[in-house]
Amino acid sequence: MPSEPSVRPDDGAEEEFLARFARSDGPTEWYSPVPPGYRKGRTKFVAVIGTVMSGLGKGIFSSSLAKLIQDKGLLVTPLKMEGYLNIDSGTLNPYRHGEVFVLDDGLETDMDLGTYERILDQDLSRRNYLTAGQIYTEVLERERRGGYLGRDVQMIPHVTGAVKLKLRELAVNGIGDGRPADVVFVEVGGTAGDYENGFYIEALRELAFEEGPESTCFVALTYILEPSILGEQKSKAAQLGIKRLMEAGVQPQIVACRAKNPVTTTVMEKISMFSNVPMRRIFSMHDRESIYTIPDAMRQGGLDREILSILDLHDRVDQANEDRARVRWSEFSARLAAPRPRRITLAITGKYASLRDAYASIDKAVEHCGIQLGAEVDVRWLETSEIRSSRDAEVALEGAQAIIVPGGFGTRGIEGKILCVEHARTRGIPFLGICLGFQVAVIEFARHVLGLEKAHSTEFDPRTPHPVISELPEQKKLEGIMGGTMRLGGQDVDLEPGSLVSFLYGGRSRVRERFRHRYEVEPRFIEQIQAAGLRFTGRHPSQPIMQAFELPAAMHPSFVGTQFHPELTSRPLSPQPLFMGLLSAALAQANPGVDPGPAARRFLRPHAVAVGGVRG
Repeated sequence: MPSEPSVRPDDGAEEEFLARFARSDGPTEWYSPVPPGYRKGRTKFVAVIGTVMSGLGKGIFSSSLAKLIQDKGLLVTPLKMEGYLNIDSGTLNPYRHGEVFVLDDGLETDMDLGTYERILDQDLSRRNYLTAGQIYTEVLERERRGGYLGRDVQMIPHVTGAVKLKLRELAVNGIGDGRPADVVFVEVGGTAGDYENGFYIEALRELAFEEGPESTCFVALTYILEPSILGEQKSKAAQLGIKRLMEAGVQPQIVACRAKNPVTTTVMEKISMFSNVPMRRIFSMHDRESIYTIPDAMRQGGLDREILSILDLHDRVDQANEDRARVRWSEFSARLAAPRPRRITLAITGKYASLRDAYASIDKAVEHCGIQLGAEVDVRWLETSEIRSSRDAEVALEGAQAIIVPGGFGTRGIEGKILCVEHARTRGIPFLGICLGFQVAVIEFARHVLGLEKAHSTEFDPRTPHPVISELPEQKKLEGIMGGTMRLGGQDVDLEPGSLVSFLYGGRSRVRERFRHRYEVEPRFIEQIQAAGLRFTGRHPSQPIMQAFELPAAMHPSFVGTQFHPELTSRPLSPQPLFMGLLSAALAQANPGVDPGPAARRFLRPHAVAVGGVRG
């Protein structure tokens, strides 16, 4: 193997390597950039690649396995590699790709990044997300600048070299705190054999070769068919899918078998025979009640020990850290498995309600709270485009003990959302409006309490005489240019002392939450709205931008709205406070005179009205 040149800290990693291409003593085809500070062998790589079909849960498997290694005291960080040409996920339709997950630094990503953040309890950044569009743009811009020194730019080695550089840069940066990662978990979007992700798989094959033995573990996630007409599991599709991966030069060391029911020994033996993978490294990833049971199942199956052996990492294990982590997760698992005799009916009134993945983070935030509260939350998904009158809203929301109006874009379903807000406000039903839900609640309040019958957002009615929601002219100047006029990513929110929102956050006066919106409360209506009772108790630290509202306790038991997306920061071991407040209020209101439990008591506002709401 050719020796690797040194990299000076003040030089670009690729420039250093490209200079070798133009040597007078003969060019080289060896192209594998290494960033400053990278030490070969220090960081290991685990690559999870799908076969047979997409959507099998590569992110769930990868993040669960990463958690087991993280529990052992090792520093892990994930990378999701997508094959599509989009630069990010910001323009993707939820019906095609699920929700857009926003990272703290403002990057709009695939929903799998949310899975990693929740299971690893780790804030990720744009370093953890890669698309083909990003890679191709970077390579082509370099070519236009003459950065390849006259070379013909090719998929191999230039594009694959750019991918390897991203992997090694992530290895050096770790989680951004200056420490290098012990293990980088790489998830390749799509399946083996797809045209768009072939260069990723080739880059990983090259990486494993260059880094040497015990550097890289390949995991094949496959699917075991179980046709109802046959009544048995069939492994042929899985065998052929793994064969496609092996034809690309990748030998998996672990195989995860996605299936409806536990994978039989017979099927696992067939997979083992045709993939050259020992039986002890084949894992049944069948349907379970919750994804949060998977880490324990992996641990019981010994996958964590197999990873340590494959990557020669046993000597880095911190046993004390693992013991503490296992206790914390065991306590959570016990609550997950415990009976939940109390029930709450929660209505989520969205415009993509037919696709649960469109609200994946809300779904998980609700699950976290239900586990913490020891309550079964029956979620009722309602399509607001089908709600056209107050009567429709009353029928659709009958029996709902809490209501969430989530975010979204576009005019479809807006009037239905407004009707749902009115129902929650006037009947004293605990309510949480998120992003667009915040905005339509302000519109509803202006129409039915202030009497501004044509109040609206300029997003939906540019000619409204009462634009209570509008795009502020100075917004672009105030918030920067990322995403145009969109406010994206983590930002500080100042909370009014003594407010319900501050109470739910443990009395804090400032929190950091993530935003993804363009339209704001029009400043000239703020005083009028507040005088009528709707208080803006969360604000931008320095600008007249309203970020949270609430109704006082005398008017409603729990009526809260936020411009930010609180669901994005909920974690299994630390449920999001605003969701806890909503469901705790619903639990107490649904069971008057019954102790809702210590977890709920912490989030119940004193002196809140028991029933009823505020009417215009």
